[in-house]
Amino acid sequence: MAFSFAAWEHGHRAVLVGLDPDPAALARARRRADIEWAEGTAASARWDTAFDLATMTGHAFQCLVTDTELSASLAAVHTALRSGGRFAFETRHPQARAWEGWNPSAASDVVDAAGRALRLWHETESVIGDVVTFTGTTAAADGTVLRVDRTRLRFLDEAVLDAFLADAGFVVETRCGDWDGGPVTGTSREIITIARRR
Repeated sequence: MAFSFAAWEHGHRAVLVGLDPDPAALARARRRADIEWAEGTAASARWDTAFDLATMTGHAFQCLVTDTELSASLAAVHTALRSGGRFAFETRHPQARAWEGWNPSAASDVVDAAGRALRLWHETESVIGDVVTFTGTTAAADGTVLRVDRTRLRFLDEAVLDAFLADAGFVVETRCGDWDGGPVTGTSREIITIARRR
């Protein structure tokens, strides 16, 4: 959603649509009436050749854990794009093994929109193949646990990722390994992709 806000603020005046499966997140986002908001997932969306660009941000692509989820989402994005349209997204590079640093000793202190001091941390439960299961804990500043969420993420390497994209009718146009536009290397922590609809 932040991406939609930024696009508008930088002068993009075509139709902007934000899609999110979380009703609470959408309720906050709908304070911006200049962007169309829809509840759902990429796979459930029913747009046909409507857009020049589709994006997934915040490593949301990794929430597509099964082959079925991934293929259905890519097919829906492909259908939603006009011929030659682009799909831009990022995923954590598995070689960086980010999950090894997900433990309470790496907790971060933040202040939420209501001004509350919070402490956040993650704990890895399991790594099975390319799927990592972990919990995310939100606690008050004194350590009182307020919420625990359990999540599964898929860490795809470039070869597997590109096979899914090709099967869905995309060709990789740009690939970067960091947010400065550098190439993917043996130390890259990200796989940032712009794929074009064939």
